[in-house]
Amino acid sequence: MKRLVVIGTSDGWSSERLVEAARARGCDCVLVEPAALTVEPVRRRVDADGVELTAADAVIIKKLGEYTPELAERLYPLRYLAALGVPVFSHPEAVLRVLSRLSCTLTLAAGGVPIPPTVVTEDLTAAREAVARYGEVVIKPLYTSKARGMELLADGPGAAEALAAFQRDNPGPLYLQKRVELPDYDLGLVFLGGEYLATYARVRAPGAWNTTTASGGRYRRHEPSAELIELARRAQEPFGLSFTCVDIAETPDGPVVFEVSPFGGFRGLAETHGLDAARLYVDYVLERIDG
Repeated sequence: MKRLVVIGTSDGWSSERLVEAARARGCDCVLVEPAALTVEPVRRRVDADGVELTAADAVIIKKLGEYTPELAERLYPLRYLAALGVPVFSHPEAVLRVLSRLSCTLTLAAGGVPIPPTVVTEDLTAAREAVARYGEVVIKPLYTSKARGMELLADGPGAAEALAAFQRDNPGPLYLQKRVELPDYDLGLVFLGGEYLATYARVRAPGAWNTTTASGGRYRRHEPSAELIELARRAQEPFGLSFTCVDIAETPDGPVVFEVSPFGGFRGLAETHGLDAARLYVDYVLERIDG
């Protein structure tokens, strides 16, 4: 019997689905909270809630907690676990490459993937010039999901003060992205092991400026063009994630990629395509550890 561990949250729908899918495949599977990770390098052990992760046949990372700069610290014990020879999905190094919005954006841009016009700077003068040039921007924390902490800022009186206030609340570089003209939806293109699975749209709620479900958005089935699938494939390829969702918007000037996510996609696939992403993911993991 294979022993699997899911790193996730006990109240998380996707985390629980992974555990259920693994048990349905005859595995001994437990869910452990990321805050419970305990590493003892001299003993060459990683434990959590009394579970010895170094004795597992594989570990699946589903959720590490709310996005913060400290989130990377929870990946280091898992990176050590992978170095000890325990298969970890996605590999912690791959997750680290997309955890920071800045790291993800620069990797996409370096690979020639189209992104919205973006300026990242700690210089408030340069930031103010970017707002004036773009007319309206979305200010994004470097560590966030579901648009949490993001703010719209238009050029005009008070823009400099708003930038300074945002930087006080979010020390470090300001990430400014031009607000691009969008339809009432954006897209999540999902990949498993680099292979395309399906696409869902996130449809904006009336009165909302973003499409996230946290702001009342809803999922809708979508069938993208072959060109859009190829763009998403190119976007996710450098990161090497086991399971990922590529966020794309179709603008009047062509498609742009917002981000590559290391965790998302389960519920959107279930509601729009009837796909059980947890079962597919567990099958993918078992195929590789049985290899």
